[in-house]
Amino acid sequence: MTNNPQLRADLHLHTIYSDSTLTPQDVINAAKAKGLACVAVTDHDTLDGYLPTLKAAEGSGIEVLPAAEFSSQLNKKTVHILGYLMDPDHTGLKNYLVDLKQRRIARMEEMIERLKKIGLDGITISDVAEKIGKASFGRPHLAQVLVDKGFAKNRQAAFEKYLSDTSPGYVSGIFDEPQHVIEIIRKSGGVAVLAHPMLTLVDERIPSFVEAGLGGLEASYPNISDKICLYYEKIARKHGLIVTGGSDAHGDNRGWTHIGKITVGMDVVDALRAKSQNSSIK
Repeated sequence: MTNNPQLRADLHLHTIYSDSTLTPQDVINAAKAKGLACVAVTDHDTLDGYLPTLKAAEGSGIEVLPAAEFSSQLNKKTVHILGYLMDPDHTGLKNYLVDLKQRRIARMEEMIERLKKIGLDGITISDVAEKIGKASFGRPHLAQVLVDKGFAKNRQAAFEKYLSDTSPGYVSGIFDEPQHVIEIIRKSGGVAVLAHPMLTLVDERIPSFVEAGLGGLEASYPNISDKICLYYEKIARKHGLIVTGGSDAHGDNRGWTHIGKITVGMDVVDALRAKSQNSSIK
């Protein structure tokens, strides 16, 4: 149990293992500069960044939590579920992550095909693979290929013209319903938290997520008014959920936030640990 109220944690950030420019060492350096006691690496649909960040943190005094931000789908709407303190070696979780990686590849291949149909020839899955490095396939990587091949002046333009939800190259993610993702997280010993509810706007479904085992609500998020954050805190309290928060830092890929912009007390980490069924982190 952590009793020092001055110790803070950033429970939502990304690395080069998904769609961020931050290396594990960058994360630890930034966390140290901000005086943080704990970070959670919440890369999209992967735990690959956890161990490298844990290694980078050796000797720093900074705790690194195993975590991920899972994609799910509800009536064609993307809903992100944060999973904290899961057992990385859980067989069911490992199999699920492999499956998600394959779905991301299939989605990327379909987007490339759609772009070909509107005349954007010469883009291959290999071109995108060269951009991802250690990460899993995502739209930012395809956007960079579009820039490199002269189809867009920058990545923002590539998204707006070809890859946004209403653009010709967009393909909806092939993901499961939130309740299934919550179940996967719980079975691997973790705690499921609804990410940035003020952006996702599925408030009416929160009770059904709680029934499925949701354990927390990310009520603190960058550049959101205190009024809205308090609104979601009240919802969390009503349902007995842990109130979490984080910066959602992506390095240079998200200029409006940075590691440590939003933090929570270590009492939140303690609450997550108490709710987790992962015996290795007790």
